[in-house]
Amino acid sequence: MAKEINTIGVLTSGGDAPGMNAAIRAVVREAIAKGKQIKGIKRGYAGLLQEEIVDMKQQDVSDIIQRGGTILQTARCLEFTTEEGQKKGAEICKKHGIDGVIVIGGDGSFKGAQKLAALGINTIGIPGTIDLDIACTEYTIGFDTAANTAMEAIDKVRDTSTSHERCSIIEVMGRGAGYIALWCGIANGAEDILLPEKYDYDEQKLVNHIIENRKRGKQHHIIINAEGIGHSASMAKRIEAATGVETRATILGHMQRGGSPTCKDRVYASTMGAMAVDLLCEGKSNRVVGYRQGNFVDFDIDEALAMRKGISEYQYLISKNLSI
Repeated sequence: MAKEINTIGVLTSGGDAPGMNAAIRAVVREAIAKGKQIKGIKRGYAGLLQEEIVDMKQQDVSDIIQRGGTILQTARCLEFTTEEGQKKGAEICKKHGIDGVIVIGGDGSFKGAQKLAALGINTIGIPGTIDLDIACTEYTIGFDTAANTAMEAIDKVRDTSTSHERCSIIEVMGRGAGYIALWCGIANGAEDILLPEKYDYDEQKLVNHIIENRKRGKQHHIIINAEGIGHSASMAKRIEAATGVETRATILGHMQRGGSPTCKDRVYASTMGAMAVDLLCEGKSNRVVGYRQGNFVDFDIDEALAMRKGISEYQYLISKNLSI
């Protein structure tokens, strides 16, 4: 028989992402609608181990759907990567009567959920990361907002770059994944896009491209650089020395994590939050909510973590053609 769930815990782990609050709100209200108790676990797995656990009611999530960040706060927790820490976390859940836990975060957070499930705590993961780098899903909470935030900032840099006839290197987030860089490269009409998955570190190609464009009469040159490649400031100095074109670096940084979530992030995060509760109430565990081909679906966490995801070859190809 499926394990009956009476009390659900919810936590946010890893990097924050716009839309996490929408997911928390949906988890709390769907759980209450299903007649379940709901507890908020503050500061992710670190807060779980410190027993930072609070009861949550409908009013606790009022007026948060439009807010960026996470009201439950988040943190990294090395202790929870150990077997001892995982066993302690499971015992704390049992001590507080928590039968199931909903984890909002990325792959690292799902590995923690996987361990809790193996220790008898039903767990459901919700993909929350601005990097869009979770292989089992075409959507992750926060990506849409982060991409729009970066796009708007790049538009502004482009205006001043054109006025001064500069080359601008704009660094966006994405340590291991270039989705924000690729999307902004296409959306902002960048001349070059540097992705961790594709860049060959041949700066001479960039130099040649800038010189060729100047000869054709282009007044500016925009390079979108992913965080995983980095070193934008030193790259700008080398390019300016090689081309004679004034070159500036702009690092957008953590502004991409903040801000009011877009409509898409609010709606999709809300749907995923409610679905996670429903899966727990059905007795399911060790699952991840995802979005594929227009549908909200769920996967086994083990299966999801084993999947691999790459940059769209077609989008990468057209980004080059459209920049000519």
